[in-house]
Amino acid sequence: MAATGVQSVVEGFRTQATANPEAVTPVVRELLVEGVAFPAEAIPPGSSKRLFLGGAGARGIEIGGSFKVVTAIGVYLEKTAVQALGGQWKGKLPAELAGSADFFHQIVTGRFEKLTRVSMILPLTGKQYSEKVASNCVAAWKAAEAYTNEEDEAIKNFLEAFETMNFRPGSSIFFTHSPQGSFTIGFSEDGAVPKAAVVVIENEKLSNAILESIIGEKGVSPAAKQSLAHRMSGLFLCMGVKEIISEAN
Repeated sequence: MAATGVQSVVEGFRTQATANPEAVTPVVRELLVEGVAFPAEAIPPGSSKRLFLGGAGARGIEIGGSFKVVTAIGVYLEKTAVQALGGQWKGKLPAELAGSADFFHQIVTGRFEKLTRVSMILPLTGKQYSEKVASNCVAAWKAAEAYTNEEDEAIKNFLEAFETMNFRPGSSIFFTHSPQGSFTIGFSEDGAVPKAAVVVIENEKLSNAILESIIGEKGVSPAAKQSLAHRMSGLFLCMGVKEIISEAN
């Protein structure tokens, strides 16, 4: 199935590149995770850029001795991410990318825009969600001796944004991670990307920590990481196809 996913990306890009060798737009398809549709592209709240779906997967936890899927998570990337990451990772198989903490760290810290969409499968209060996320971020910072007054203030702003929220199944949270360091939060009662942001927090460490908590070495969604690895491997392969076609022309 992994090979099929990579092949579908490659074939789509091959068709586009043959018609227009200058094309650089990654060709990707939407994904369905636990009944939640993640479109192939999205424009983040507070941004005018159209991002492509890098990957998506479920996040589950143990509840009462059984595994329950709580959220479906999608990670969108700016188109320049393919070139930015491809120099080092082009030619790597999906399994190699999936097993590389450095690969995911470069996605988190890359100087390109990212959008994380978290869609509810089970109902959660804003307090339940935000306090768990905040505690993970604070624990990581303290372990690295990197928790300052700035991070403390950013966490307070983060918790405040969720204070009165209640998320029903199907509702979504949107995080925009700007390469300039700002972190934008938006909410939606369905999967539609909100046009307006709820809050913008100027703290790059928080922006990175949120995404790191999802796709980092100890990320809460191994499925999203696997999906990113498979799709990005295909897109890096597409870079090679484009280069060969360009040289042939």
